[in-house]
Amino acid sequence: MALLDNGKINGRQLMVLVFLFSVGTTVLVIPSGLAGIAKQDAWIAGLVGILLGILIVGLYVLLWRMHPEKTFVGICEAVLGKWAGTVVSLIYCLYLFMLTAAVLFYVSNFFQIHFLPRTPVVFTCALFAIIVVMGVRMGLESIARTSELMLPWFLILFFVLVTTLTPQINADNMLPVYEAGTKSVIWAGIIFAGTAYMPMVFLFALLPKVQDRQMKLARLGVFLAAAAGGLCVVLVTLLCVLILGPDYTMRSIFPSYALVKKISIGNFIQRIEAILAALWFITTYMKTTFYFYSWVTSLSEILRLNNYRTLTLPCAIIMIVFSQIVYPNVIYMQHWDETVFPPYIITIGVVIPVVLWIIGLMRGTTDVSRQPKITD
Repeated sequence: MALLDNGKINGRQLMVLVFLFSVGTTVLVIPSGLAGIAKQDAWIAGLVGILLGILIVGLYVLLWRMHPEKTFVGICEAVLGKWAGTVVSLIYCLYLFMLTAAVLFYVSNFFQIHFLPRTPVVFTCALFAIIVVMGVRMGLESIARTSELMLPWFLILFFVLVTTLTPQINADNMLPVYEAGTKSVIWAGIIFAGTAYMPMVFLFALLPKVQDRQMKLARLGVFLAAAAGGLCVVLVTLLCVLILGPDYTMRSIFPSYALVKKISIGNFIQRIEAILAALWFITTYMKTTFYFYSWVTSLSEILRLNNYRTLTLPCAIIMIVFSQIVYPNVIYMQHWDETVFPPYIITIGVVIPVVLWIIGLMRGTTDVSRQPKITD
């Protein structure tokens, strides 16, 4: 059944989306996780994570080159067959749904702790979900253009953050260097890559919509944008270690936000964390929108629907409800992120793409025909 696809993005827009996605909620939660494993060597673990992430992105680009016109659902069905491919696609959609709800939980938890302590969490989730649904219903082109508008504001605020915090750096907080050891640094690097890069497997919902003449720029841009986003997160992690110290960074739920509270210019410009919270809001909104768009379009493709927009409202309601139960409490969330999340995301983000790529090589399958696509 042929489906219409009117949405197209260029290579530059894909780069912006990848950059904001790689920063996403990672910059809020990953410094704490890295410090908990690698202590003051958290920034080294972040660099290791970037190297691993580039390899993972390279795997996705290879799979993209093999099937340039297919989404992940289409690749699964083409390589594994209809039934096995549908099963893997449903697992893919299920985990994408869980990630969307988890990110929504991060948002609501962040706002309840720091801004709206007396507001019920469900209202915060619903308000944020509304603007996510609005963006997704407007289509991929609108999402991409919105990301281009948000990028300059993110860069300006990030520059302000780094420059205003530099005078408070205490180099003693990162000593002794490499005390955590190789094992801890590598494991922390895997956690970093699993949070920032492995979820990029869901990029396959967007990749078939990149303009054909933009392919070379887009493929190179994915590497550059992923590396740049990772470096931003590593820089924030390094500042957390240098200013807050590894112990405080490890104990804090959102250490990067606690970092912003340290800004003080001449004892006059202080408590501007609410303004700089726009950094996290921009990246988190783009990541949530990206997840939700990938989820509803992938599910629509599995169900052979003509228009993914028919699923946005019911999926949004399910997402809001599940976000209230996905993590019973913060302790459970931290345990899940440190012990349960890595095997899940490694399976979805590495094992399955590697299997699809190897089987594709063995079969010599290179996609030359255009697949049915979802209306945008």
